[in-house]
Amino acid sequence: MDIYTNDLGFLAAVDGRQIVGFQVLVGGGLGMTPADKRTFPALAQMLAFIQPEELLPVAEAVFQVFRDFGNRADRRRARLKYLLADWGTERFRHTVEQYYGRPLRLPRSMSVTSVDNHLGWHPQSEGRWFYGLYIENGRVADRTDGAMQTALRELAGRLRPGVRLTPMMSLLLTDISERDRGLVERILRDHGVRLSEEISLVRQYSGACVALPTCSMAITESERAIPGILDQLEAVLTALGLAQEKIAVRMAGCPNGCGRPYNAEIGLVGRGKDKYAIYLGGSFLGDRLGFLYENMVGREEIVSRLRPVLEAFARNRADGETFGDFCHRCGPEGLQALLSPHRAEGTF
Repeated sequence: MDIYTNDLGFLAAVDGRQIVGFQVLVGGGLGMTPADKRTFPALAQMLAFIQPEELLPVAEAVFQVFRDFGNRADRRRARLKYLLADWGTERFRHTVEQYYGRPLRLPRSMSVTSVDNHLGWHPQSEGRWFYGLYIENGRVADRTDGAMQTALRELAGRLRPGVRLTPMMSLLLTDISERDRGLVERILRDHGVRLSEEISLVRQYSGACVALPTCSMAITESERAIPGILDQLEAVLTALGLAQEKIAVRMAGCPNGCGRPYNAEIGLVGRGKDKYAIYLGGSFLGDRLGFLYENMVGREEIVSRLRPVLEAFARNRADGETFGDFCHRCGPEGLQALLSPHRAEGTF
């Protein structure tokens, strides 16, 4: 759920099935104003490790510190991340301790280690199952390529499953009996809805903000543009033998970053009418910001600009290296060095 992008997050430490504590993270936030250099995207920093009963009092102390010391007069700087940047973690922790009334334990050596989108069939207890249904950008609607809304209405009426919303904008249909698994798939197929298992990995782990025409802050397309971009990207990945790679692509219609592009492996940020900045080198786990690779790229040029980098990844990656890790290891200058000889030879 991209815990590193939030003002305040709690990462659970689990022993068996018991939550034994939480790693507290503070100061995440991806919004920025490119013309104002005082603003920037930031990932949350580890503040402390707390017991479950401490969660609400510590959260209250964090709120109070921001209330009393955060810059809430300037909307562009009215985020916890800027107080962290101005003070540093140690001063912030010390001030939170004063409001909390006791010392905080230092953070444990723990972080996010994997991402599971929960798509497809998964067993529950007592012989029941849940099905993770992929919904592109969370938009439940009847369209020419599938009547998702009607299918879900029929599923809800006939099976009465539990319904859970995921941070990846998909649905979990829960408490389904073994005998009804086939019925779930048949209802989806009858309405032209692709099963989650038929969705490419790059599409499963990608997403976009709503942008135009819904958001008043948007300066270009995002939700309505990313399906076509992913169509092109799927073809390139298949041609390069990379179809089984999990690559997180995120898109936002403006620099405020609601689509969470800045920590994605490929981030696309609207900068003008049908013009985007391309960010590379974020982490699949969401715990690293990417770097600006190219700016003001036309929408129709995005995939052609990405293809040389993907080809370099296919040729030069280390064993088990993800696309984001490869771009981070190379950096902007390293990528340009890898691409330049091939561009000169006309390979691309």
